[in-house]
Amino acid sequence: MSKYGELIKQARIPESQQNGKPDSQGTRQPDNYTGTAALTQGIQPPEVEVNLCVKVPVSLRRHWSAEAKRQGTTMTAVIIEALEAKFGKPD
Repeated sequence: MSKYGELIKQARIPESQQNGKPDSQGTRQPDNYTGTAALTQGIQPPEVEVNLCVKVPVSLRRHWSAEAKRQGTTMTAVIIEALEAKFGKPD
């Protein structure tokens, strides 16, 4: 058999047969998991965030980025604030 043949053969064996552990081990939910019990109690999972792409001249972007840093905020926070002031939040 080739040099790596034995390793490949072992990799093809299911994990439960390699170390003697059964496949029926319980799985743990992630820390941020909100199950059906949380949903029935009125707790909403956090909403997925998406990109909002806006094309602006590079000179304006540099200026706005620098001003945001000087004021200790982010351009995201400023954009969200401006959009909420203009259009409000959904009902």
